[in-house]
Amino acid sequence: MNLQIPNSKSTNYKSFLFDLIIYISIMFLIREVYFPQFGFMVNGLFWSLTTLVVATWRMRVRNVTWKELGLRKPKSLGKTLGISVLILIAVVISIMAFEIIKDALPFTIAPDTSPETAASKFGNLEGNWWLFFSIMPMVLLESALEEVLDRGFLMNWIERLFSSTTFATIIAVLLQAAIFGFRHSNDFSARSITAGLIGLVMGIAYIKFGRNLWPLIIAHCILNTMSMMDRV
Repeated sequence: MNLQIPNSKSTNYKSFLFDLIIYISIMFLIREVYFPQFGFMVNGLFWSLTTLVVATWRMRVRNVTWKELGLRKPKSLGKTLGISVLILIAVVISIMAFEIIKDALPFTIAPDTSPETAASKFGNLEGNWWLFFSIMPMVLLESALEEVLDRGFLMNWIERLFSSTTFATIIAVLLQAAIFGFRHSNDFSARSITAGLIGLVMGIAYIKFGRNLWPLIIAHCILNTMSMMDRV
């Protein structure tokens, strides 16, 4: 695994701490703003795009570009697709492993109630392919934004915050996964742990495969497409 931290234009950890406080605060507080007339998906994109603006703002202050963080053209399309497949396999294995051991864990985990709330978020998708295809562009855009924001910005900024420590990259991988999981349900539940495992796999893959975001974006889009198809 490549644990080398990308070259930073600033080594002042207080600068990255300041950025993270702003970013994480906005990430969670913006979700208190909800426009019921537009539905869950439009609101979700509003939250992510607002967070993207904040991240881009702080990157401009630090003279860091999205290309530096991994939003750059892959060297090989075939290799990129192959990595995406490996990521999907790793995600499925990690979720299956969790399902096997969760009942044996020495603490209580709240059940995943997302299937029951899916209709209120996406509408009744059962047998409704028109609705499915109408919301999928938003689902795919949201999937891409999550990788850009969580693995691209958040993980790198945490890593730079702890750059003076030996295990900065490991800390960044774990913390971004925990935040990613919690943000998906705001509790300690099977859903938050599952999302956290996905974030963990994505974070490891980001480091392992050259810090390019495209394999992660492709894998995330496929994963969410499969999840939505299960509801049709």
